[in-house]
Amino acid sequence: MAAVTGNTLILKPSERDPGAAMMIAELCQRAGLPAGVLNVVHGGVPTVNAICDHPDIKAISFVGGDKAGKHIYERGTQNGKRVQANLGAKNHAVIMPDANKNLALNSIVGAAFGAAGQRCMALSVVVLVGEAQNWLPELIERTQKLKVNGGFEQGADLGPLISPAAKERVVSLISSAEHEGGKIHLDGRDVKVSAYPNGNFVGPTIIEARTNMRCYIEEIFGPALVVIRAENLDEAIELINQNKYGNGTAIFTQSGATARKFETNVNVGQIGINVPIPVPLPMFSWSGNKTTTSLWRAEDAVGNRAAVNMPTHD
Repeated sequence: MAAVTGNTLILKPSERDPGAAMMIAELCQRAGLPAGVLNVVHGGVPTVNAICDHPDIKAISFVGGDKAGKHIYERGTQNGKRVQANLGAKNHAVIMPDANKNLALNSIVGAAFGAAGQRCMALSVVVLVGEAQNWLPELIERTQKLKVNGGFEQGADLGPLISPAAKERVVSLISSAEHEGGKIHLDGRDVKVSAYPNGNFVGPTIIEARTNMRCYIEEIFGPALVVIRAENLDEAIELINQNKYGNGTAIFTQSGATARKFETNVNVGQIGINVPIPVPLPMFSWSGNKTTTSLWRAEDAVGNRAAVNMPTHD
């Protein structure tokens, strides 16, 4: 988007996992992007501060955790830059009793545990409404079939976390559920991968919790799915709206009226209807702000795959 709107771009990937950014840069080079249009820099806080302070950089877009995002926003705006900061997430998926069961459960498993949950649009909370609460055993059963490995092996469904510190944080949040009265239906804390005995592995984990628990309040950023029960759609919408994060949400239903009510009343930046990860097409804004003012629907036929993006406007 930066290039096609006439800008050059400086890309600073996370110092913990810079590989994908370098692959993208190589592909751009092979495609003939002129030298200097895309520039990749590496480093930690000093590099970030240099970007925030440099007078020739007019705008910054950041995706990541709250702590870094707040620092970048404050330092960048103090220097007169436009700063877009997409911070932490706690993405909810609502499963209604009338949903296509196979589609809903498969979508939840893929969206919650793909990339070991290490993506900002991962579904980290599933809200089971009414009779859909009876589907929990089958959700657990399907999740148990996922294979943990290094990530590049044939048949691997998810790989390791990116660092020992990431594993420690995820394990700590899972363990906190035990101490706070939650129920761990599927525990991946002690998963072992024989080919990688020192790997940072956490297996798929399913936790039934309440909204006042750490595992629900904090972003886990790992392969841990929190299950919340709700009696009806109104209760599900209310608990999503009370959560401070508004990156993305989804609902699984075959009712047009239910879908319309959800998209109208839920206060989340991006909404998927029978789509587990509602990331928009490139020409539409990607935004997770709680306050939304415009709406784009990819497809209006409820029951088919549709996606909604609700860009924010300051």
